[in-house]
Amino acid sequence: MKVAVVGAGAMGSLFGGSLAASGHEVWLIDVWKEHVEAINKNGLLIEEVGGRERLIKDIKATTDPREVGTVDLVLIFVKSALTEEATRNALPLFGRSTTAITLQNGLGNVEKIASVVGEERVTAGVTSHGSTMLGPGRIRHAGVGETLVGELDGRVTDRIKRIADALNSAGIETKVTDNIQGAIWGKLIVNVGINPLTALTGLLNGQLLDFKETEELLEMVVEEAVEVAKKKGISLTYDNPVSHVKEVCRLTAANKSSMLQDVMNKRRTEIDVINGAIVKEGEKVGVSTPANKVVTNLISVIQQNYK
Repeated sequence: MKVAVVGAGAMGSLFGGSLAASGHEVWLIDVWKEHVEAINKNGLLIEEVGGRERLIKDIKATTDPREVGTVDLVLIFVKSALTEEATRNALPLFGRSTTAITLQNGLGNVEKIASVVGEERVTAGVTSHGSTMLGPGRIRHAGVGETLVGELDGRVTDRIKRIADALNSAGIETKVTDNIQGAIWGKLIVNVGINPLTALTGLLNGQLLDFKETEELLEMVVEEAVEVAKKKGISLTYDNPVSHVKEVCRLTAANKSSMLQDVMNKRRTEIDVINGAIVKEGEKVGVSTPANKVVTNLISVIQQNYK
């Protein structure tokens, strides 16, 4: 399979590198020139959990999608604020049978991608893997977990099976779900509970449970998000969401959340499509979300004060 990864940050590089190592033709596409140049010169270095290193040599990187040509699969891993623009820039990758899949955080990415390439081309997924950027051409695989992929309408098609097979062959444990919206909301609720609190406190994921204050805040934002999901008729893919989010904290205890990494590097976060999305969706369905409003506003202020 010929694969293009649009957004070769920590997660895009992890998935792209794993697919390349299993024999797929993979192109990483990113605006970070130093990262692209390092990969093309030296390969992609992945530091695995436990310290083992993998050097992926058979992988290509570019800043220009036109260099790649059409592909079978486009994995979209850019920050949500850049989704529509990145998809438009990636149009040279799309042939008649090209499929796009978003494995991004937050709500709204499917709709943004579909507005550019058509809903019939779009599939979606969620993953529990964690990854951290160490520098140009170097990432740390910081957490391992299940990946779910699915068609937007819930059908189990041949193309979604092929995507799952490709990821499984790359060592990324993947299952096909007929409830991808429930999976997206399930991942959203995990991010709602972990990302802003780590970004605000500087704590690693697992450390949120070491303090009764952060654990209480986690419970509050998650419970609000669950009420919004219920009101929207979303069927989550797990029971007891608060316990589930705490278990994810334990499983990814040493991980720096993507939002914490963004704040540390003074980058725009995805707060608007995570906790901010809970606030907006809550307003639509008449559910009050004060805790999510507070953390959204606090992260927003941090972003505005970067300079």
